[in-house]
Amino acid sequence: MLVKTYAAALQSIQARTVTIEVSCTRGSYFQLVGLPDTAIKESQDRIISAIESSGYKFPGKRIVINMSPADLRKEGAAYDLPLAIGLLAADGQIPSDLLEHYMIMGELSLDGAVRPIHGALPIAIQARSEGYRGFILPEANAREAAVVNKLEVHAARTLREVIGMLTGEAPLPIVEVDTRGEFYRGIESETFDFSEVKGQETVKRALEVAAAGGHNLLMIGAPGSGKSMMAKRLPSILPPFTLGESLETTKIYSVAGKLGKDVTLMTTRPFRAPHHSISPVALVGGGSNPQPGEISLAHNGVLFLDELPEFSRNVLEVMRQPLEERVVTVARARYTVDYPASFMLVAAMNPCPCGYYNHPTHACECTPQQVQRYLGKVSGPLLDRIDLQVEIVPVDFEKLSDARPSESSERIRERVLAAREIQTRRFAPYPEVHCNAQMTPRLMQLFARPDAEGLEKLRLAMERLDLSARAYDRILKVARTIADLAGSEEIRKEHIAEAIHYRSLDRASWGQR
Repeated sequence: MLVKTYAAALQSIQARTVTIEVSCTRGSYFQLVGLPDTAIKESQDRIISAIESSGYKFPGKRIVINMSPADLRKEGAAYDLPLAIGLLAADGQIPSDLLEHYMIMGELSLDGAVRPIHGALPIAIQARSEGYRGFILPEANAREAAVVNKLEVHAARTLREVIGMLTGEAPLPIVEVDTRGEFYRGIESETFDFSEVKGQETVKRALEVAAAGGHNLLMIGAPGSGKSMMAKRLPSILPPFTLGESLETTKIYSVAGKLGKDVTLMTTRPFRAPHHSISPVALVGGGSNPQPGEISLAHNGVLFLDELPEFSRNVLEVMRQPLEERVVTVARARYTVDYPASFMLVAAMNPCPCGYYNHPTHACECTPQQVQRYLGKVSGPLLDRIDLQVEIVPVDFEKLSDARPSESSERIRERVLAAREIQTRRFAPYPEVHCNAQMTPRLMQLFARPDAEGLEKLRLAMERLDLSARAYDRILKVARTIADLAGSEEIRKEHIAEAIHYRSLDRASWGQR
């Protein structure tokens, strides 16, 4: 007897339907084909034990299982459940008439329990798009999949429960989630707030500009000056997630297996802060079984690199293409996958090896050569992709001891949202552009031309401060955002002046004594 069950394989953050064809005939033979990996090939022993623990008999016949399409690689133990159901149906031990209506996924333990899987959300989306009535999957993943509307999501704890549903003995519970309700309940739950930051008004302003225009930011300052503290508060002033952004980010975390227990949707923008010992593959994604890296986990959020020069040069250089293209392409001999990587890069670094160059009270012990060598660990092409570079000094005692709260994240976010609304209207005819940081040279000619006084201010700055050529476009993009925050249609000289202030490392004199 030939029976078909339906599952899915993950490619990037998308799913593709996999048809599992099971044939049981006379004989004694077991063959599994269709490009399965080692975990699937080892499934026979798990399935035998799970079936027998559930009170059924493993078919002692000639069994051939084909996983179609045969040229698509299937990975992981999540196919145990559909394989077991297909075997029992092909042997006639359970009916097969309902199998065509359901997608089934789940890993089996030896006692028949159904274990969690990765990628439940994209698989559920694929099941709905293919017109399946429902999705049978582990109970631990059910709420995640139930975010997808117009699809019956059945939560299974054991193989026996799935069999009971297919035989009509006992229906599996259908899990339902109010997607929009879940989204809006969690959208305002920020942990950190700028009201806790004393002083540092210049740096907080730079963070506001970065959030308003989607710009990458580098903070340079001595140890203990508050770089990490302020970076952690950046998500609190970014625009709230839209439901579409939330679903897209949740899919990435679902595929990576990093959704927390009982988490249905990502409702706050991610903040990822990998250690400087991270490898290139862990940062951008890949591996023998490709997985999203840190820059994809930061999609629609913030990637914070503390102690930037301590990262391996190879690690930093692999970010150059994702920063420009906002996507990571992982190529293998047989296939290529793309992971989204539209994130804000926020980096922090000391100005020199000892950390006290330009410090107001602590003497620096480094020579100019050591300072330049330290700064040289961050390449020019990477700096070229960072729009704002700001110096930060420690807060003095008077400001630290001031009991009055600083401006809250909520008030700063109001200004950020107003500036983003202006950009949304401006870039409405250009769906690939969402903020000022993403403007192409053609769009800059249309929207980032300063007035005559502003252009003259920029010319003088380029000459007197010996700014590098790469600073020109960055200054104009940042000035456009500053003008948006001020509600100005034109880019004026004061907007240019503030943008120039945020280009510390482009000054030829920086790092010289």
